[in-house]
Amino acid sequence: MSGADEIEDTPEQAAFRASIRATLASRLEARRPSEHLRIMGAGSDDLESGRRFLASLADGGLAVPRWPVDFGGMGASADQAAIVAEELERFEGADLYPFMVGIGLVGPTLIEHGTPDQLARWLTGIRSGDEIWCQLFSEPDAGSDLANLATRAVRDGDVWRVTGSKVWSSRAHYSQWGLLLARTDTSVSKHAGITAFGMAMGAGTKGVTVRPLRQMNGDTHFSEVFMDDVMVADTDRIGPVGGGWGVAITCLAHERASIGAGWGSVTSAQLSDLARRTGFSADPVGLDRLARVVVDLEVSRMSNLRAKAAARSGRPPGPEGSGAKLRSSQVLQRLANLALDMERAAGVAGAAGAAGADSDDEWRTLFLTGPSFGIRGGTDEIQRNIVGERVLGLPPEPRVDKDRPFASRGGATESGQ
Repeated sequence: MSGADEIEDTPEQAAFRASIRATLASRLEARRPSEHLRIMGAGSDDLESGRRFLASLADGGLAVPRWPVDFGGMGASADQAAIVAEELERFEGADLYPFMVGIGLVGPTLIEHGTPDQLARWLTGIRSGDEIWCQLFSEPDAGSDLANLATRAVRDGDVWRVTGSKVWSSRAHYSQWGLLLARTDTSVSKHAGITAFGMAMGAGTKGVTVRPLRQMNGDTHFSEVFMDDVMVADTDRIGPVGGGWGVAITCLAHERASIGAGWGSVTSAQLSDLARRTGFSADPVGLDRLARVVVDLEVSRMSNLRAKAAARSGRPPGPEGSGAKLRSSQVLQRLANLALDMERAAGVAGAAGAAGADSDDEWRTLFLTGPSFGIRGGTDEIQRNIVGERVLGLPPEPRVDKDRPFASRGGATESGQ
């Protein structure tokens, strides 16, 4: 039985776990108990500490266990990769959020859809953290239906000329590359006319403008990206022309699985400790609210456990990632609301006004970050559609424009399919 997630190990898995634990113990310090919250999306931009941590895991492919050995991975199976992730939780690490789009989403997508040349050019920089990637997916006018994207890529010999805009692109303001979805054919249905590219975003890329968006928690991790006749080489096209939707689905499945695994580290013990310190648990009504959130946290943990079990069985990321992501986003928002009410009831300075993003109160930071959980990585509405259709077998919502040429579309839909 693994202490990390309570999934029964086979004898072979137990031996592998012991080997990984010993290797990590020789390189890293054991994780110390911490009262600090770890909140995905409210981390620092300290890239160098993350790169040093990735370097410490490079030998043996521990940073990217599922990747092929030829590209710095372990060539591990799904259950072995899950064990590596579980064991890493026992040791002190670094804030890897700036690198996770590349390592967790783009890398696996490239391995499935990229050419040998692309793998050779891109995977090394992604694995080491030397090259930061972002997703250039969402658009201001596309709503929740990604397939309504309107950014155009027009072929001009051996290059494509890209014009349009993207929004909510995490870490775009210091990314060297972006995984871009662009429309290359408006005469076919909206899903069929999309092509994927790797687009350079460094200072030398002409026509790219990045505008960070300040969030109410004080972070500027999301950005708008404007592209004005940006030239992208055809050798940077990922997959076939018109095959971008398949690339997107692969990337989004990995994204939902990684988000469903947890937005960060917030435990019921931390919340209960806050309730005791503020006296909130002495009130029967407050105690009832606390119990409800603690139960929600446990159910969320079990949902994540189910997603992990699916991954360890070797199945590709599926709808269980959407269910885990949906539950995690909702429970963390309820938890943050309760924590702020506890502080307010105890007269904690500043808690009465949720503003004050410059405060060092971690619970208020969680509260201010919380609304983004139901948007990023696919809205809660999209996750409900996926669960309803792919898990519960409910009939799909009407999608009147799904098979119509994009040029004649009558409006956006909320399909997410």
